Amino acid sequence: MDFFYLKALHIIFVITWFSGMFYLCRLFIYNREALDKPEPEKGILQRQFAIMIKRLLFGITWPSAILTLIVGIWLLFKYPIFPVWLQIKLGLVLMLYLYHLSLHFIYLQQRKGVFKYNSNQLRIWNEVPTVFLMAIVLLAVVKQNISLLYGFLGLMVFTLLIYLAIRIYRKLRE
Repeated sequence: MDFFYLKALHIIFVITWFSGMFYLCRLFIYNREALDKPEPEKGILQRQFAIMIKRLLFGITWPSAILTLIVGIWLLFKYPIFPVWLQIKLGLVLMLYLYHLSLHFIYLQQRKGVFKYNSNQLRIWNEVPTVFLMAIVLLAVVKQNISLLYGFLGLMVFTLLIYLAIRIYRKLRE
């Protein structure tokens, strides 16, 4: 298969994977907030969120993560060039898969009725893939022209801004 078709497939699967992770964590937040509702609303919401979470996780998010990995490995074997930017990107992708696994563990906990995290903690956790997305896309697009120090500092400032936005949103909700 041609390099550009493989690259296009890889990007499509990455987009669907990220979309799934973003929405999955939002559903965890809504499911957690449903605990504070009175019955029968609480039960109705939690049953609906359980269905939505399961379908999203196993119908979109996991398949997209697996296809992203397969096509990514295919690209690496077909074009085995490992510049520094790609090595850093692969490290970030590995951490992103660990994040994805953490979402699966949250799913398993919520399925059992265990809610270890409040909605604010889940909101913060929901922003983690945003940081990964920004770092990975910048590395993939800018490549060797990126200054690692400035890139890292910019990522830290971006992360801080996201955290501040979450805190402001929390204060506005109260």
